[in-house]
Amino acid sequence: METLLLDKCMRRISPGRQIEGIAALLLPYTPAGAPDWPGFERLLKTTLDAGLAPAVNMDTGYVHLLSQDERWEVLRATQSIAAGRPFVGGAFIENALDEHAAVRDIVRAYVREIELIQSAGGTPILFQATALKKLTPAQVVDVYRAVAAEAKPGESGGVLAFELGEMFAPFGQIYSLEVFERLMEIPQIRGLKHSSLDRRLEWQRLERRDRLRPEFKVYTGNDLAIDMVIYGSDYLLGLASFSPDAFARRDRLWAAHDPGFFALNDLLQYLGAFAFRPPVPAYRHSAAQFLKLRGMTSSDAPHPQSPTRPASDVAVLEDIAARLDRLVSA
Repeated sequence: METLLLDKCMRRISPGRQIEGIAALLLPYTPAGAPDWPGFERLLKTTLDAGLAPAVNMDTGYVHLLSQDERWEVLRATQSIAAGRPFVGGAFIENALDEHAAVRDIVRAYVREIELIQSAGGTPILFQATALKKLTPAQVVDVYRAVAAEAKPGESGGVLAFELGEMFAPFGQIYSLEVFERLMEIPQIRGLKHSSLDRRLEWQRLERRDRLRPEFKVYTGNDLAIDMVIYGSDYLLGLASFSPDAFARRDRLWAAHDPGFFALNDLLQYLGAFAFRPPVPAYRHSAAQFLKLRGMTSSDAPHPQSPTRPASDVAVLEDIAARLDRLVSA
């Protein structure tokens, strides 16, 4: 079975494919522990100008630590800077419900969030929640179907689903392949971000996608295997927010059948392996350190409640940044 899956994946490699890239943006912080809104706006502009879509109010942006007012301020700033260009917004309900919430309450909470995101011009991605983990697989699918039915149609309409491994957040879960198939059957769900950090699980989803709904997007969230794009995944990555210009260049090289793709991908993967080492949630501080080195933010402070990396990491990140700049400008 594993050999057959691998053989199918090898045949799927397709140089020249246009890759859709989405970067999960960091919300930078000041040393005083407040959001750095000017820094956030710079990151938004840089990402959009590079040709990637930003994803805001994601785990990279500390969505689980933000108040409702702060999440709305993130959306407001994004709407203003994006000015009609596509972006993704996290529909986060973890703090709105207790873990024993009924299905109807979960649906209502998600609908409130997607209405806010769509009113700002964004595409909602449905964050999982502890209450969702208490449901049966059939009930989970019913929630997604009911929520998706409320999403606005149109060019930026519909919603994205999300599988988030528990190494990122305790309220996350990876669904069975059967649940994944049933989610693909919901027409308003046009894609799913898969963040298990396990390429075998992602290959399985790509095989089912190709067979059952080829236009459905599988966005890799595997920051430890960013080459999943050569097998047919697109991406929604926190790592892409470290250097959106480098990711955009890498994607163009693949579309142009340019073998320079591999050198740039390898260096970005080295950055990912370093930044996303255990404890995985500390990657947000790595992002802050890297972005400050590149002059994108004025501080490398993480959210006050987020885990940190040692100051000694900066020397490694500085070397990676210099090597990336040389490759991107070559």
